[in-house]
Amino acid sequence: MTNIADIKPHMAVVCSEGGQFAVVDHISADNRTIKLAKDRSGVHHYIPFTWVTKIDDVVHIDRPGDQAMREWTSAAA
Repeated sequence: MTNIADIKPHMAVVCSEGGQFAVVDHISADNRTIKLAKDRSGVHHYIPFTWVTKIDDVVHIDRPGDQAMREWTSAAA
């Protein structure tokens, strides 16, 4: 089982294919979304905690990175 409290700032976010595609900035106040560090364009993105499948030294999500980047949002939900 995953525990959102185990997610810390600066942790890598790894897609289902094993590649890192983002870094955690912080968890939203409502514990429903993960705010990611700014991308190369200087934009923060958000992914729902429901995508998380496992947390160890990185955050693992349930989809490939290219799909995650198509589906993430640039505003907190």
